[in-house]
Amino acid sequence: MPSTGPRTLHLNAFLLNAGHHDAAWRHPRTQPEKITDLRYFQQLARTAERGRLDSVFLADGLALWGNARYNALGGFEPLTLLSALAAVTEHVGLIATVSTTFNEPFHTARKFASLDHISGGRAGWNIVTSGTVNEARNFGQDEHLEHRLRYERAREFLEVATKLWDSWEDDAILLDRERGVYADTAKVREIGHRGEYFGVHGPLNVPRSPQGYPLLVQAGSSEDGKEFAAQYAEAVFTAQQTLADAQAFYKDLKSRLAQYGRTEEQLLVLPGIAPVIGSTEAEARALEQELTDLQVPEYGLAQLSGMLGTDLSGLPLDGPLPDLPEERDINGNKSRFTLVAQLARRDGLTLRELIARLGAGRGHHVFAGTPEQVADHLEEWFTQGAADGFNIMPPHLPGGLEDFVDHVVPLLQQRGLFRTEYTGRTLRDHYGLPRPANRLATAASAAGGPA
Repeated sequence: MPSTGPRTLHLNAFLLNAGHHDAAWRHPRTQPEKITDLRYFQQLARTAERGRLDSVFLADGLALWGNARYNALGGFEPLTLLSALAAVTEHVGLIATVSTTFNEPFHTARKFASLDHISGGRAGWNIVTSGTVNEARNFGQDEHLEHRLRYERAREFLEVATKLWDSWEDDAILLDRERGVYADTAKVREIGHRGEYFGVHGPLNVPRSPQGYPLLVQAGSSEDGKEFAAQYAEAVFTAQQTLADAQAFYKDLKSRLAQYGRTEEQLLVLPGIAPVIGSTEAEARALEQELTDLQVPEYGLAQLSGMLGTDLSGLPLDGPLPDLPEERDINGNKSRFTLVAQLARRDGLTLRELIARLGAGRGHHVFAGTPEQVADHLEEWFTQGAADGFNIMPPHLPGGLEDFVDHVVPLLQQRGLFRTEYTGRTLRDHYGLPRPANRLATAASAAGGPA
């Protein structure tokens, strides 16, 4: 059930191989040899659950991101991994990234319904449209679908998926052994969808899951992305560099909800933060510098070229950014392009300095300090209209997550800002969000059919 108590933080652990810093794999505190070891991720999930975090989250792309010569890249397909993590956890939510551009609604709806059943109602879907031409080229396309069209496809994709999740009513399964009736087939419906991008007959071949729908998460901050989030998303992962930027994004996104008949409480905004934690501020700064010193400039320059849609190879690292294209001409991640370009211009950064600033968070906010300073920082953003919670991005794993859970979470709990125990069973319970009504059943009832 939705929470009716005082407003409290929502905390998600974003798990990424050896850690979010692009040089984490080189640091002695990490275990890059374990990024395809299930036990490693099980340990991370248990750590998140020990901290009573709302959920763990896995990003995903449909191409190899970056140059594997210089970073610990590649890994598990997220839904497969989360199914295995469900078996060793009881409460923590399980959020997987799945693209609407290079998947089909039936497959996706089936997989998330399965994960929701397997986990007892802990599944979440981070909805992305994909952002790189390399992904398109893995699916027989020379160019990526235009940005606006990707979001049009995403809207129809989600419409089909929700119809499929609603194609079984909650009480459709009768299990009447005596009469030989397993299900009331009047409550298992074809969806008969035919639109611009998809034709899907239905029904889904998985009964309605504990949450009805997985928690719907979205991570785009472009104009198209924000409008999509306002209409459909229940949580948004976003990259914001400053408190003022985060406040502006928060206000903008929440202001869009009313036109879709939604309230501000129905959409949670969770900026990403990469906390570099030390027992003293000097220790945290030293760790941050250690990671920066381990960066491979060639890797950072290639990543930056991808973010900015501009080939930066061969340019002097201690020189400024060259002239960049206009945002309207970017067909990849528009919001990240804008964030990085503005960061470089606002602070007058050289390429080398920009690579260092982006190393731990790829544009997400990075904060180095003691547990008390990190807790103060999270509290400030939370209470000053910038966030409903945070997507925690440990710069190094497993230690960065352990430091956060063991030293920051207790401070937030002492301040009454975070739960001390789980009070619900499902991911929607953790986020204080309702279970969606079955719209097909409601429509059938209104039309005089079986309720």
